[in-house]
Amino acid sequence: MANEVARRAVHMSGVVLPGAYLLGVVTYAQLRWTFVLGSLVTIALEALRLFVGLDWRLYDVLTREYEQENLAGYALYVLASTAVVLVFEPRVALPAVLMLMVADPISGLLGSGELRPTKAASVILVTFVVCLVLASPFVPLLPAVLGAAAATFADGVKPVVWGYVIDDNFSIPVLAAVGIAVGLWVTRGTMPTVVG
Repeated sequence: MANEVARRAVHMSGVVLPGAYLLGVVTYAQLRWTFVLGSLVTIALEALRLFVGLDWRLYDVLTREYEQENLAGYALYVLASTAVVLVFEPRVALPAVLMLMVADPISGLLGSGELRPTKAASVILVTFVVCLVLASPFVPLLPAVLGAAAATFADGVKPVVWGYVIDDNFSIPVLAAVGIAVGLWVTRGTMPTVVG
């Protein structure tokens, strides 16, 4: 359980990046470059871990057993967050990555110890509410609901494609951003700017 709490704490520490933008410490362009730099470092670390055999004790604490021979969850977290921040404008990207950084660890702690293909209804409900609260300051209700529903689905259901479990560290920010963008398109009649 201690390792699980440590993993969740690291997960939530990512809030520093969107927080820096929201507080005016960095511009959105600087935030994007920070995510790109983080992705490059992550790719290098994962290449060293998987192909060279870099075996830091930190990996034992922060990765799960099934990640030993595959791309680790933290890498998917960083890469997906980077993609979302690069592709979408702040009102779409920020709530999407915050859903990964905040709602996912809360959901994970509430559902710890459960070995189920889908999470318990109470955990799913809490996840949806947290995601909705995170999105609401950025967008109107419909986009917030669609983004929260997409993130909750990604968190609560673990689909298997060609024998590979789709990790929610990747699917949460991507699906949430798409949900928010679709919601903005429906309510405003125009797609939010991308790569802008």
